[in-house]
Amino acid sequence: MAQKGIQLDRETISCSICLDLLKDPVTIPCGHSYCMNCIKSHWDEEDCKYSYSCPQCRKTFTARPVLLKNTMLANLLEELKKTGLQAAPADHCYAGAEDVACDVCTGRKLKSHKSCLVCLASFCEKHLQRHYESPPLKKHKLVEPSKKLQENVCSRHDEVMKMFCRTDQQLICYLCSVEEHKGHDTVSAAAERAERQRELEGSRQNIQQRIQDREKDVKLLQQQAEAINLSADKAVEDSEKIFTELIRLLEKRSSDVKQQVRSQQKREVSRVKELQEKLEQEITELKRKDAELKKLSHTEDHNQFLHNYPTLSPLSQSTSSIHIRPLSCFEDVTVAVSEVRDKLLDVLREKWTNVSLTGTEVDVLLPQPEPKTRAGFLKYSREITLDPNTANTRLLLSECNRKATVMKKQQSYSSHPDRFTDCWQVLSRESLTGRCYWEVERRGRVYVAVAYKNITEALLLISLPR
Repeated sequence: MAQKGIQLDRETISCSICLDLLKDPVTIPCGHSYCMNCIKSHWDEEDCKYSYSCPQCRKTFTARPVLLKNTMLANLLEELKKTGLQAAPADHCYAGAEDVACDVCTGRKLKSHKSCLVCLASFCEKHLQRHYESPPLKKHKLVEPSKKLQENVCSRHDEVMKMFCRTDQQLICYLCSVEEHKGHDTVSAAAERAERQRELEGSRQNIQQRIQDREKDVKLLQQQAEAINLSADKAVEDSEKIFTELIRLLEKRSSDVKQQVRSQQKREVSRVKELQEKLEQEITELKRKDAELKKLSHTEDHNQFLHNYPTLSPLSQSTSSIHIRPLSCFEDVTVAVSEVRDKLLDVLREKWTNVSLTGTEVDVLLPQPEPKTRAGFLKYSREITLDPNTANTRLLLSECNRKATVMKKQQSYSSHPDRFTDCWQVLSRESLTGRCYWEVERRGRVYVAVAYKNITEALLLISLPR
């Protein structure tokens, strides 16, 4: 509350010329108070030296008033200064180079709070008060501060332009409307603004709708990108699992082959060693027998030789001869594994095209601008020829099947399942895809349209009236 009181006192004891606290306050006959130097300078600068006016109420005085110091205001100011009342507005209240300055302020100008389209002037908060208090001024149109107020003044008649010439598409004043713009389609600037405001709102609605459509498209593309990422991640994950399973299967088969080979190796080596031991035992026995026979053969006593000879044990049956095959015990295994490898490589080469990265492309076509000139259309031009197998028998095709003419006499076309029999129509041979453009020269009524021969083939349809 104390701060509010200080603010109220400050407005009361401020000079409306310098907008600062009163210095050497003086009161003129109308009751308004100013700094002595401010009011002196103001009257010194006035063009007319036969009357003097109050800067606030505009009351005039024939004789220049004698200025006497207002002692009560001076004492009040001294007391308020002791309470901490600031001597000047904050710097941010003054108009800078980019701001709109108050047109009433003298000396250092304050920022404008509003601009008046009737007064064609800008006012700070203090000088704007009269527009809120005076009934005639209340009717004025106030807008945000503008530096372009003079653009509303007719350069020819120095009048505010309140009318709009639709013929010449320019703002005019009333005098313009009865002189050089006489007879033109003229309306008030407010009426033209209302009309263009409606157009503007329509344009905004169109823009907002397009923004919504594009935002939907962006959302769809984001969803598409997310779907692509999810699909790719799943494909990579599934592929890694499959290849991991395949690697594990190959490792298991490799382990099985290794185990089978080692097992067979152990059995074969064991059998060979068993035969080797038998042969070594037989060799030992034969050597012992040979030694006995050798000893007996050296006996000199014939009787003793004949006596001991029958006691010799007979030779045991000899082991069958061993036939060693060429060393190729496990070559078949190597051959078999090589065949598996070759078949696997063949399968990979044959099927890899199906596994290669041929993912579905995102088919997104941004809308292309509509052509405005014939040259722009010709970029999409298509050469059309007519299909004789579809032409009705009342149509004559000529000029390399590019011209169709209605004939009174039926033409002798061969029978064909695609021929029109009830309607005087003919299809083009060419299929039309994407954006297409063609030109047709005609005499009489000719209907040109796009038809569908089947679900995949779009054809040009030309129909002539009966």
